[in-house]
Amino acid sequence: MFEDDSDDRDFVPLTREQAARLREAHPALSPWWVVAGQLVVGLLVALLAWGWTGRQNAGLSAAYGALAVVIPAALFARGLTSRFSSANAAAAVVGLFVWETVKVAVTIGMLIAAPRLVRGLSWPALLLGLAAGLSVYWVALVVRPKRKTG
Repeated sequence: MFEDDSDDRDFVPLTREQAARLREAHPALSPWWVVAGQLVVGLLVALLAWGWTGRQNAGLSAAYGALAVVIPAALFARGLTSRFSSANAAAAVVGLFVWETVKVAVTIGMLIAAPRLVRGLSWPALLLGLAAGLSVYWVALVVRPKRKTG
């Protein structure tokens, strides 16, 4: 039905040295740096919300919103860096889907539980904390480790 015009005979695998140079030129970003960045940004937004409104519940709401991103992201990072998820390519794909599902479920659960857990919940502040935490993913794509020149 679909024919591929490319020729598999043109494919040349990398040598060990070429692969090492490629990894050196494009270092991986640890998911834990992203989680740490989300935590820092969440704390800053919570402090700003508290300071700007003068209401403690606004700061706590923003912090809870950030935690609704940080906790699931930490579970996701832990799951993806586990021994099982890095055993082989199939386990990595299964792990990605499983841990992404866990991340989404925990986030939804935390948002549903928010009115019961945060006294005087401010939804705008919570959503601000949530959005700030989520924006760290985009920042992490731009602010990556620099290439090593050598």
